[in-house]
Amino acid sequence: MQVILLERVEKLGTIGDEVSVKDGFARNFLLPRKKALRANEANRKVFEAQRAEIESRNAEAREKAEKQSASIADKTFVVIRSASDMGQLYGSVSARDIAEIASTKKVKLARGQIVLNAPLKELGIFDVKVALHPEVVVDIKINVARSEEEAAAQERGENVLAKEKEDVEQVVGTGDFDEFGAAPDGEGSASQQEEAAPEAAS
Repeated sequence: MQVILLERVEKLGTIGDEVSVKDGFARNFLLPRKKALRANEANRKVFEAQRAEIESRNAEAREKAEKQSASIADKTFVVIRSASDMGQLYGSVSARDIAEIASTKKVKLARGQIVLNAPLKELGIFDVKVALHPEVVVDIKINVARSEEEAAAQERGENVLAKEKEDVEQVVGTGDFDEFGAAPDGEGSASQQEEAAPEAAS
């Protein structure tokens, strides 16, 4: 389908460009969201008659978005979630979640402005793009952690999962248990003591 773009669309073009797109993309996205018009003689005349007004509105919206961008651009937002010892989340962090967390007093984000190929499903710090306007896209970071302390550690560049594993290994290697799993004073489980009894008798 041939359409006339009413705003910049990534990888397609900018205002006034006439481009060919798949029918489904036009019907399900471009046309209902008023990002484009069907390219026919009637719509070409309508567009040309309103072109100056469309470009003016776009310029105003772009300027507003550029001012808003200062409140979130290059900032890090913390998301606290439960996760397994391997770092896999019990659930996920969606575009809707990020929109709510990254919204500020100056800019209220919508789910559709979050550029996210798939929900976040593990601990870590992730780069996410936010489209405040078709021509104003900023980068933010989403710090997914199990606690504020863990988020701070990740922000410092620490691998919290590796540190957790190291702490466990240190506990196991302190000598608190012998090779049979008994404490150094010889106290073990009842079954361990019974197994040792025949040897003592002999």
